[in-house]
Amino acid sequence: MKVKLAGKVALVTGASRGIGKAIALALAKEGCDVIVVARDERGLQLVAQEIGAMGRRAVPVRANVASLNEVKRVFDLVLEKFGRLDILVNNAGIIKRGTIEDHKDEDWELVMAVNLKGTYYCSREAAKIMKSQGWGRIINISSVAGKIGDIASAPSYGPSKAAVNALTKSLARELAPYGITVNAVAPHAIETEMTAEWPEEKRKAIIAQIPIGRLGRPEEVAAAVVFLASPEASFITGEILDVNGGYLMD
Repeated sequence: MKVKLAGKVALVTGASRGIGKAIALALAKEGCDVIVVARDERGLQLVAQEIGAMGRRAVPVRANVASLNEVKRVFDLVLEKFGRLDILVNNAGIIKRGTIEDHKDEDWELVMAVNLKGTYYCSREAAKIMKSQGWGRIINISSVAGKIGDIASAPSYGPSKAAVNALTKSLARELAPYGITVNAVAPHAIETEMTAEWPEEKRKAIIAQIPIGRLGRPEEVAAAVVFLASPEASFITGEILDVNGGYLMD
């Protein structure tokens, strides 16, 4: 079977579990060598082992994307190990819950630092490399909350993802002349460790609002990322692709 991305080098942040892990494995399956980045070193090692078992090269790097120095270290390592970068997936993200009255200032700053600044820092470093190559794919993982606002009492999360959507479109315009596309995937209600902790009543209520009638799987988000990285999506840029079972149809 022909793989879509043979010989490409990809970097995935937040890759130690959940959606990020599924994306890293899907890109490896399609022929990519993958740099996997997260703060969970044990999780990274396990993902790297799975990628290695596919016959692809994996480089696990423990780093915090909210730190510019750490991001620069990651991209220096990319050039040292591979000499190029074809695909960046900005998946790392956090959520802090609370009402507008009790949401702490430090929680707001942390969510913005990881979700927005981390995406910006990584995209900026990737763009430097991709521009010199004349080709690249940057794919940001956003959220339905970035389009309709927070739906789970987390007043900083939706704004952070709305900003990611705007950043996606701004970079898409700026980088298109260099052969670089920039898109985002906006999931909702995906089966992860977080949703596994939901009470059954909450799970049923959320599923009742989804026309397809179930939660999504991390692999379905990963499939959207693979598509946007593939040759078939070469004329798509600045797009925010919904993966939500019909919850939001825009």
